[in-house]
Amino acid sequence: MRLISSGQHHATFEFGALQVISLRDGYIDMPATRLRDEDGCALNELPATVPLAGSNLRLSVNAFYVTDGTRSVLIDTGASDNWHDPTMGLIYDALGEAGIDRADITDVAITHNHEDHVSGLIAPDGSEAFTKLERVWIGEADASVFTGRLAPIRDRIVPVSEQVAINDWITAIPTPGHTPGHTVYDVDSGTGHLLVWGDTVHVPTLQFDRPNVSWEFDGNQSQARAARAALLDQLTRPHHYVAGAHLDSPGIARITPSGGGYALEYLAPPIG
Repeated sequence: MRLISSGQHHATFEFGALQVISLRDGYIDMPATRLRDEDGCALNELPATVPLAGSNLRLSVNAFYVTDGTRSVLIDTGASDNWHDPTMGLIYDALGEAGIDRADITDVAITHNHEDHVSGLIAPDGSEAFTKLERVWIGEADASVFTGRLAPIRDRIVPVSEQVAINDWITAIPTPGHTPGHTVYDVDSGTGHLLVWGDTVHVPTLQFDRPNVSWEFDGNQSQARAARAALLDQLTRPHHYVAGAHLDSPGIARITPSGGGYALEYLAPPIG
């Protein structure tokens, strides 16, 4: 995988015959007390290697667009104006900066039902953000999110209940834990695999070194911990890469074993 261009809100990678474009929706600040030990208690102390913004953790929020030049899939959609924070909702700027016309997007895949991943289906003015949308792939157990503001899209949901190919080069893989319907998308370029893994990791400066640390909003912390362990092991294989919603933007990296945990090597320097 090779970086070929970048801007303030996007980075484009060549991945075999595919292009993978990281789209920066912004960032959110969260209290460090969201981190949990194996007993479900807040961590007593953070390592000095974990940077803080004031007293908070700063989490990047990323989405990913994958195309073979003819077909494309947008994986996650950011927060739109649903977070009520000016640091979020930048995905539409990122799409424009990357030269992607929203009107050309027909397929969206959602990793899970939290608002910083699914809300961008509806633009701040209340209209559908992707006017030619045909399909929205989402874990079946998370599909109930399509009510209220998201209700107009409900008729285009494709629920994922088991591993399934959504096209020739992306496979949806259920990984429940963070939410009941949390889903990872395996992008197979023919030259390697990219796992777009949603909220498997929230704080990369801590959870690779200490993968047993979980997150307050993991609906089932032990299940999320087990899913993370399995994915981390898979990602140490040759020609495997990860794309993380909360890895530092642009959020695409290699993973290698390191001590009792893992090391993360970004394929591009941080943006934003």
